[in-house]
Amino acid sequence: MTKSSVHGARVGIVANPVSGRDIRRLVAHASVFPIAEKCNMITRLLAGLGATGVERVLIMPDVGGVAERLRRAIASHGSLDAWPEVDFLDMPVEDGPTDTVHAVGRMVAAKVSAIVVLGGDGTHRLVASACGEIPVMALSTGTNNVFPAMREATIAGMATGLVATGRVSKADATIRNKVLRVEINGCACEVAVVDASISSQWWTGSKALWRPETLNQIFVTFAEAGAMGLSSVAGLLNPVSRNAAHGLRVDLAPAETAALTVQAPIAPGLVVPVGVAGVYKISPGEPQSLRIPRGVIALDGEREIEFQSDQQVILRLDVDGPFTIDIERVMAKAAQDGLLVSRQHGNQEGEPLMVPTAAPPRMKMPIPPTGGVQGWVVLNRRTHLEG
Repeated sequence: MTKSSVHGARVGIVANPVSGRDIRRLVAHASVFPIAEKCNMITRLLAGLGATGVERVLIMPDVGGVAERLRRAIASHGSLDAWPEVDFLDMPVEDGPTDTVHAVGRMVAAKVSAIVVLGGDGTHRLVASACGEIPVMALSTGTNNVFPAMREATIAGMATGLVATGRVSKADATIRNKVLRVEINGCACEVAVVDASISSQWWTGSKALWRPETLNQIFVTFAEAGAMGLSSVAGLLNPVSRNAAHGLRVDLAPAETAALTVQAPIAPGLVVPVGVAGVYKISPGEPQSLRIPRGVIALDGEREIEFQSDQQVILRLDVDGPFTIDIERVMAKAAQDGLLVSRQHGNQEGEPLMVPTAAPPRMKMPIPPTGGVQGWVVLNRRTHLEG
C-alpha cells in the first residue's frame, strides 16, 4: 500500500467554535454541540488523515477554545498513531463569520487539496463562498444540518486523505452542489447552499428564523422530505434531490387563510403550520424576483441581508457550486482498488488472496465425570446438552 501519490499532501480544517450554540437552544429545543466534542472530532480526523498519507494540516485559529484544546491534545499525543504535522494559520481573529472566509482564503492560497468543515449550514455557506474548486468534507456540528452530514470523523478523515493524496480521483470522489446567488442592483453579494428565505422583518437581529408568520418566500437548491429547517416546507411538498438540475420557489401565505398548510419542522423540536400559496420549479440562471419591496433575506436559516424598496434584488440558481466528498463512494473505491490493504509476504502481484472458507474441524470439550447432567459440549458453534 502506497500511502501518498502526492508528496506533501495537505488538508485544511475549519471548525466553527460557535456552531450548534445559537438562539435556537432557547426558542426551540436544539442540542448544544460542545467545544470538547469538536476537538475530539478533529483528533479523530487527524488519525484518519495521517493513516492515508496526508503530511500537513492547516487549521483555522479561534478564540472560542477549539484551537487551545487542540494544541494541548497535539502536545500530549504519543507516537502510536502517525498524525500529520499541524499548523494553525497565522491570521487575525475577529471572532465572527469573516474568520471562516479569511481562513479558507489562506488555505486556497496554500494549495490545500481538500478542506474539512465542522459546522452547520451557515458555516458551509461561508466556506462555499471562498473555496472555489477545492473539494469539501462537510461534517455536521450545527443546528439544522441539511447540507453537512453527521459522520464518524475517523472515516471522514480517511476518505478526505484518499482524495487529498490523489489515490481516489476527484471525479470518483465528489459531487457538485447547487447554490443560490443573491444579486442586489446587479452585483453578486452572497450565496446559499440550501435555502434563501424572504422575511418581512426589517432587521437581522439574532440571525436565526423561527417565526413562520414573518416569512413570504422560500427558495431552495434541494429539498428533502426528512430535512430539518425551512427547506423542509419544500421537501414535504415536492422533494428535489441534490443532483436534480433545478430548485424550487415556495410562495407563502398566512396559515389561517392559506388553501394549503404544511406541518413543517423548522427547527429541532419546533413543528409549526406554514401556509403555502404556490410551489414553482426554478431553472439554473433564471432570475427570481421578490414579492415584497422591503425586508430581510435569510441565507441557510440565518438573517443576513436587509433590503429596501429602492434596491433591485434577484436570486439565481447556479449548478456550479462547491464540490463535496462522498464518503461512501471514496471508501467503496478504496475497497475495490485495495488502497488500504497491504499485500502479505509470498503473495505475488496479481495472485488472488486466498481466504479459507471451509468449516473448522469439530472439537469436543472434555466433560468432568459428574452424575446426572454432565455438562455442555460446544460443537461447530452450537450447544448440545449431554446426559
